[in-house]
Amino acid sequence: MGEKRGNVWIAAAGLVINEADEWLVVKKKYGGLKGKWSLPAGFVKQGEMLDEAAMREIKEETGIDTEVIGFLGMRTGVIRDEVSDNMAIFLLRPHSHTISVQTDELFAAAFLSKQKLREDPHTSGLLRYLLELEPFSYFPPHDGLNPGEPFGYTKYRLYFKNS
Repeated sequence: MGEKRGNVWIAAAGLVINEADEWLVVKKKYGGLKGKWSLPAGFVKQGEMLDEAAMREIKEETGIDTEVIGFLGMRTGVIRDEVSDNMAIFLLRPHSHTISVQTDELFAAAFLSKQKLREDPHTSGLLRYLLELEPFSYFPPHDGLNPGEPFGYTKYRLYFKNS
């Protein structure tokens, strides 16, 4: 099952909320979320941090430029007792608003109201769960700390809640 990526999958997703309090959602053309509204998401590439992967995937799938506000949480599971499937979920704000749908992977992308997402039978289970969590508690990013030369980090960021 995990031939292409091995048996440990690391992905990132982003919940982008615009000024009108609408959520950026996509409908994928493949996989378990085919035809369902879900978060823009994808696998982390070599040399990429989780938050960078979330911003890249959002840009690739929807054309929307974003900024990370914080880390919301983690989805983790095991598929058929063999593949460790992990996804970090970030909260982001948009810096652009014109959607350009990546038609290779998506049927659609849109900013939708929370009410529309609640009413739509094609809203994914994860989105339905996130709708119930508002207002969100998140871990903001902290830059400037690096554990030192012995580790050889070229990029480093922490997500911790202060209180």
